[in-house]
Amino acid sequence: MALQPHLAIGCQVVPGNRGHAPRIVEANMRFKGEVAAVTGAASGIGQATAVAFGREGASVVLVDVDEELGERTASQIRGHGGEATVHAIDVLDEASVHRMMVEVVKRWGRLDVLVNNAGIYFQGDVSKTPLETWNKVLGVNLTGAFLCTKYAVEAMAKNERGVIVNVASEAGLVGIKGQVAYNVSKGGMIALTRSCAVDLAPLGIRVNCVCPGTTATPLVHAAVNRAPDPTAARRALEQIRPLNRLGTPEEIASAILYMASDDAGYATGAILSMDGGYTTQ
Repeated sequence: MALQPHLAIGCQVVPGNRGHAPRIVEANMRFKGEVAAVTGAASGIGQATAVAFGREGASVVLVDVDEELGERTASQIRGHGGEATVHAIDVLDEASVHRMMVEVVKRWGRLDVLVNNAGIYFQGDVSKTPLETWNKVLGVNLTGAFLCTKYAVEAMAKNERGVIVNVASEAGLVGIKGQVAYNVSKGGMIALTRSCAVDLAPLGIRVNCVCPGTTATPLVHAAVNRAPDPTAARRALEQIRPLNRLGTPEEIASAILYMASDDAGYATGAILSMDGGYTTQ
């Protein structure tokens, strides 16, 4: 089972010893004066990423269908002295996405970073996946990223610079049993990254991708707790990875911020695996 990542904070990560979870250290201010939009920002990886951008100086645009949870994350950012706004929209609503990007530029005069993180999951092979579900998963996970990218480019092109980071999955790199729609949507996200990296480079826009493995998020915790033996279910997820543990939302957020920062300024079309070694086997 390869479920999508989730949680909160925004500090840099120092690797732990012998594969143990890393320790958190004080963040830099790599995004001071910049504006970063994060989709699926109300929980999990999106929440962790939004808070991280806020702590590193960015004004954060939180995009999520869950307005209440989005406001909680925005309050957390503001509590640390940052700026944040919440846009409760569906990334499949083209008019809403376009309007949001226009409002961002109207308020701040710029958009520097877009993180396409919004996603949903469905478990089922090709014979057990209804067409309606297939369309919904590919719609939210892939078409939503396409629409947000399309209208972010208009905003970024005004300043002739910008970075887009797509959150795919280990499931986009290998075939994982029993989740065909999710696998295809994440494989498409990787292809979208590479295509846009080539197309948008002349505009000064970099496009990169982070591929998380199974991460200790509320979604994963809920799935594990539904198993007959939650402890055994978690261990099974951990043991298939060389590092023998799940990732943390903070680790994934750290990778996203790195790919969005000037530290990775020569990278575009890059695909970064963050899966505890799962796809190296």
